[in-house]
Amino acid sequence: MFETFRQNFPIESRAPTDGNPLLNTRIPGLNELLDSFGGASFKQGLYRIIRAQDLAAWNARVNLGFPEAAGRITCFGYDWQGTAFAVDSERLEEGQPGVLMFEPGTGEILEIPANIETFHDALVIENPDAALTANIYVEDWLASGGAQPAYDQCIGYKKPLFLGGEDDISNQELTDLEVYWHIMGQVMAKVKGLPPGTPVDLKGS
Repeated sequence: MFETFRQNFPIESRAPTDGNPLLNTRIPGLNELLDSFGGASFKQGLYRIIRAQDLAAWNARVNLGFPEAAGRITCFGYDWQGTAFAVDSERLEEGQPGVLMFEPGTGEILEIPANIETFHDALVIENPDAALTANIYVEDWLASGGAQPAYDQCIGYKKPLFLGGEDDISNQELTDLEVYWHIMGQVMAKVKGLPPGTPVDLKGS
């Protein structure tokens, strides 16, 4: 498992772990993924695997913005824009929990037609643009001189798309991952159910 991913996504750097024993997630493939790649960064910060010690924090930050997912997801990775990937215990793909994608910049949840194994060994390799928006990262952000995000950073929207922000690198910046998700989560909680065009105070979040 994950041999194809390993060959196509060599580890470029790895955030240090706290040395605690690996969590037993009871999710097929997830323990192996975290043990083999936890904290690792791939392709100039395009994609990262979460450290086992950060799973609870990631689940909590996603649940803040997407409370409908609480109790059913376990996060495992994230891309350069801070988009979180998680397995969903309530949806199966080829007999294993399916993958969900949580986008803090758009406020959307997308169902990925893959499980944790096929996501890594097939989807991100065969279609990295759809899975990780690799084309925008390489051809727009990096090519324009944008910085590579560290393990605790992402390239976030200054004004999120769900508030009318432009989907362009001029509306993106290197930012702290935890702060970005916290602000976006609070804003998403505020705007849910509001009519389109309702003013929202970002600074008061």
